[in-house]
Amino acid sequence: MTALEPATHRNAAGALSMLAAMAVIGLVDNAVAMIARDMGLWQFQLMRAMMSAPLLFLAALILRQSLWPVAMGAVLLRSAAVMVAMALYFSALAFLPIEQALAGLFTSPIWVLIITALGLRKRVGPWRVGAALVGFAGLLVVLDPNPETLSPVILLPVAGGFFYALGMIATGTICAKENAATLLGWILLAQFVASAMMLGVLALWVPEGEGFLARGWTWDIARAMPWLSLQTVGALIGVALIIRAYQMGEASQIAIFEYAAFISGPFFAWVLFGQGIGLQQVLGIAMIATAGSVIALRMR
Repeated sequence: MTALEPATHRNAAGALSMLAAMAVIGLVDNAVAMIARDMGLWQFQLMRAMMSAPLLFLAALILRQSLWPVAMGAVLLRSAAVMVAMALYFSALAFLPIEQALAGLFTSPIWVLIITALGLRKRVGPWRVGAALVGFAGLLVVLDPNPETLSPVILLPVAGGFFYALGMIATGTICAKENAATLLGWILLAQFVASAMMLGVLALWVPEGEGFLARGWTWDIARAMPWLSLQTVGALIGVALIIRAYQMGEASQIAIFEYAAFISGPFFAWVLFGQGIGLQQVLGIAMIATAGSVIALRMR
């Protein structure tokens, strides 16, 4: 019993850290819809990266972690994948209820399974295949696509889940020797560079662009700044808690608690905006969470 007790305590502490992270992220991700009223995606990502950089640099100094990659090419590939994933997810948050955006992003374990089986040619057992099918069915239940009013917008978070899965695979393979500060710092840099380039493109070719995706730089952002500050600081705290959770506990056990975002996200959407969630969405979320948990446990 004494041999097992420390591991049990570490998993419990890791689970609490992950639950706290999902509570914070569930709150701050709701801020994106408020930011989208006055600011485009690319300005949001650029300013968010600029505001996060000093805080990350200070944390790296305190923790004595280098921001320079061990394998530059690998980190650049991972950063590009996660940057695209986050851009797609943030885009979805501006148009869809948070439970639908989260449902798309949390298809990442299913994408990991597909990429592992087809791309990496690794054997996948019947449990994980069945879980993937249940998860896909849950996604359809949450998104509830209507052929008559089908919009490409619902595909944004699903595509985000695919690119996030690529980033997850890269984290455990080609970026296994990198520390957390390096990985986070280079994602911020990728977001900054890509957003600056997109703002330049919009200024030249779509100067009067409207909407979250096509809007260029604007100076009238006073109303968005409190929400942007909340999102920036909260996201860093959430990521720090996620990293801490995986450092304390076993990954396959801790990953299950990421699905607490399905509770915290809709809860804060209800508190802040009165946005409800139906029984159908609850059922679909439960299916996705179950599928992801089975996949995580079977990948041990």
